[in-house]
Amino acid sequence: MSDPYGDIDFDEITENTGLAPDEIKCLKVCFDLFDTKKVEFLSADDLGEIMRAMGFRPTEEELADLLHEVDEDGSGEIEFGEFCQLCATFLVEDPPLEEMKKELKDAFRIYDTEGQGFITTETLRGLIGE
Repeated sequence: MSDPYGDIDFDEITENTGLAPDEIKCLKVCFDLFDTKKVEFLSADDLGEIMRAMGFRPTEEELADLLHEVDEDGSGEIEFGEFCQLCATFLVEDPPLEEMKKELKDAFRIYDTEGQGFITTETLRGLIGE
């Protein structure tokens, strides 16, 4: 049996999209499921249906903008690399945990004006009310 990922240039796609190899493989499986005619591209007309099937909810305007962005050759057809670029715009990575902790601590210090290591419930209520 041949390698289903053999034709994929992982390095190029990762460089263009920031997607990890496992994410690219997952997208290839999705792409192949939608490429029912096995023509190695997807119709632009099917874009909305494809994105909704993958759990995304773009508006028609967003779909048109996305297609214009990713259809580099203007063919009106979405090749696999273009499909990865399109999906990557929806696959936003969470910030690293340590970075989030640091930002939360920095924000906390702003309200811990006396440096006691805590804020009062009154201060917290005020923040929540904002």
